Amino acid sequence: MKTPFLLFAALPLAGCISFAAKPPASLLTLDTQASVPVGQAQNSATAKAITIQVPAVPQSLATARIPVQATPTSIAYVKNALWAEPPARLFARLLSDTMTARTGRVVLSSAQSSVDPGARLSGELRTFGLDAGQNQAVVIFDASLIRMNATTVEKQRFEAHVPVTAIDGPNAATGISAAANQVAQQVADWVGR
Repeated sequence: MKTPFLLFAALPLAGCISFAAKPPASLLTLDTQASVPVGQAQNSATAKAITIQVPAVPQSLATARIPVQATPTSIAYVKNALWAEPPARLFARLLSDTMTARTGRVVLSSAQSSVDPGARLSGELRTFGLDAGQNQAVVIFDASLIRMNATTVEKQRFEAHVPVTAIDGPNAATGISAAANQVAQQVADWVGR
């Protein structure tokens, strides 16, 4: 008899209980500095093609949260700040836009690359966050490139550091976006040579 009464009494509280954190007022994303003009036709028959894979990430970046290197051996996260999607996908999309705008290459999806293999760019996004000790946004990408018809892999590390005035969501997004754009430009110039 008591069990049905307890369940009935708990029903009004069901709407008040939440086991997840309250989402921030807005989600953060990257702002690309290199964009492809609207209506620009692309064709892999007349331009070099490249497939850009979503980079691998360490566990600290396998989340929508923004990591802060608090000490050399500890990581915290920016309070009330979340990316709109995982950092690896944001960076891959920025890299694709930058690659097309700076090199004129046709960026293909994995499915499209079976038709025109072109070059293949992959790698690991090692750092994509803030360094509290230096008050900087830091992006580090270890790239691996297999050029078209090549049998070897080229590897190179790219990184950028951009000063931030505070460790918070808006400053993190602005700083990381600027650093990610610098890295994407470096990678595009390396691939385009």
